Amino acid sequence: MEKKIYLAGGCFWGTDHLMSLVPGVTATRAGYANSLVADPSYRQVCTGETGAAETVEVSYDPDRMGLSDLLTLYFRSIDPQSVNRQGNDVGTQYRTGIYYTDQADVPVINAVAATVGRRLDGPMAVEIAPLRNFYPAEDYHQDYLYKNPGGYCHVDPSLFAEARNMRTHSWNDRSDLRSRLTPLQWEVTQNGATERPFVNEYDHEFRPGIYVDITDGTPLFVSSRKYDSGCGWPAFTRPITDDLVTEHLDTSYGRIRTEVRSASSGAHLGHVFPDGPQSEGGLRYCINSAALRFIPAAEMAAAGYADYLPLLDAE
Repeated sequence: MEKKIYLAGGCFWGTDHLMSLVPGVTATRAGYANSLVADPSYRQVCTGETGAAETVEVSYDPDRMGLSDLLTLYFRSIDPQSVNRQGNDVGTQYRTGIYYTDQADVPVINAVAATVGRRLDGPMAVEIAPLRNFYPAEDYHQDYLYKNPGGYCHVDPSLFAEARNMRTHSWNDRSDLRSRLTPLQWEVTQNGATERPFVNEYDHEFRPGIYVDITDGTPLFVSSRKYDSGCGWPAFTRPITDDLVTEHLDTSYGRIRTEVRSASSGAHLGHVFPDGPQSEGGLRYCINSAALRFIPAAEMAAAGYADYLPLLDAE
């Protein structure tokens, strides 16, 4: 199953070359997106009158490379706060944007954008919108940096090596799991994406009940250890038992954090921070709603979790 995403990252020569190096990307094509003029030429686009953005059509195999991985690389290749400019290129045609054709991709795009946005001092200038149209650019623009290795490129050259070495996935034997999860649940649990704060499913869920691993049903957290931290995601003082989760060093986005994964499935859950209630041990397990399934107390017995009911009354 091939999917497509359309990325505007300034001059399309660099973005095209960068994405073409990623394992799991099956094809790239430079072109003009969301133009007011049908099939515009490069000269027309350069006038700014077409409203088109220099954009790269990225075709990829989602069974080998996740959308969140592609978007994370894309954000690293641009200045996400620069308006109508990347590198030496200035004009509306050089604006940054992520254009989608599948509505199911929107939660994943928003999650990655929100993750990047939280480390910025000001507003993000990346346009996120449906793709209205896409017209391939002239032949000489296609694979430009392969044809002209010394050609101009605003992308940091060190990213090219990173793109070649990105980790691919082998998920063909996990088709059942993929079919059971939403795109956002898949990207969070399998690719480490972070959902948007405050608008996720369980941030304001405080009914008695149990929270289990969305991928395999393993009990992880209970309501008696959940509290309102104000961070925008479900927060727990600790898991049911410590051996249910594993901790890993996370240095992404220029920060040092402790990632939390499910010990049973390896699914990414979120992060743990040392700013929780001191009376409860001082930890805050900040967990993505998309990594969990909440089962209310009244339904726990029927779902096979009756043994955990006494924990709901624990102090």
